[in-house]
Amino acid sequence: MFDDFMTVDVMSTFVGLSMAVMLIVQFTKSLVKKRFGSRFVRLYAFIIALILTFIFAKQGVGLQGIVLTVINAMVITVTSFGGYEVISNPGTNK
Repeated sequence: MFDDFMTVDVMSTFVGLSMAVMLIVQFTKSLVKKRFGSRFVRLYAFIIALILTFIFAKQGVGLQGIVLTVINAMVITVTSFGGYEVISNPGTNK
């Protein structure tokens, strides 16, 4: 049932990329905070999302493809942070 947890097919979807970014950032966030401070965690998450999006879900070719991929990486970054907040603090109102 769970033998296809992180496949290329899963990583090419919005949910798969959001989940991967959330997991990578949450497990490595303390290293980034110690070295650069907490302000850089968002930039770090965006860089991870951008790299993964370019690898697994690049949109089109040329300048238009690059712009769409960067926008998708921004949305994935925001979603991964929001997903973590919902999981870690489900009862808070924001």
